[in-house]
Amino acid sequence: MLPIPERVRTLAATASVAKLSVDGAPSPARGGVDERGRPVLLVRPGEALHGLREDAVVAVNLTAMRRLGTVSHPRGLIEVQGWAEAVPEGEARAAAVAVAAHSADESLFEALERFGRRDAPRLLRLDVGQVVYLTGQESGLLDADDYLGAAPDPLMGAAERVLAHVNTAHRDQLAAGVARQLGEPAGEVWLWELDRFGATVRADESLVRFQWPSPAHSELCLESALRGLLCTC
Repeated sequence: MLPIPERVRTLAATASVAKLSVDGAPSPARGGVDERGRPVLLVRPGEALHGLREDAVVAVNLTAMRRLGTVSHPRGLIEVQGWAEAVPEGEARAAAVAVAAHSADESLFEALERFGRRDAPRLLRLDVGQVVYLTGQESGLLDADDYLGAAPDPLMGAAERVLAHVNTAHRDQLAAGVARQLGEPAGEVWLWELDRFGATVRADESLVRFQWPSPAHSELCLESALRGLLCTC
């Protein structure tokens, strides 16, 4: 299994902003996560964070989802707690791209074109204090250094592509391979998570983890390891 800080950063990299609170009060939430894992927010005039009180305590709830067929399921809930700070002008476009990946809001163009004006939408990010996570059967707390010092699984992009392909085209093979591994029928089977250390399969309502004999170091290694699970021979 991925180390917890890396696992949480991997989930955060694909997560959407689900909820925002400022000093405990709910506020409109639009945003994403930047390359360091910090939540990035689009804030419109009149909203609580637009005035940017530096002492305001901010909590951003991120939800990582997994779509299985026509139904989406939460696979990780993350709450990033900290303080809002303005995105520097030189980093504004990258911040807008991070937001647009999850919320294609027309106010993003105005935030860039009228950057710095008092009546324009603002791009803010979180100065991370701590991170609370809940994923599968694991829950806990990370301090800012552990969270920001980690990086997503380097095979995350490849893993998501392979996972989507298996769930679309090879579920029968997956079910047969999992049944062989478990020694009994596995029910409705989906590939739930995939990383360089192994695969997690959702069999009916249960999550079952299969570790690779050795960590995968490339997309080709990942595909080879997964073929061992799919093989029914």
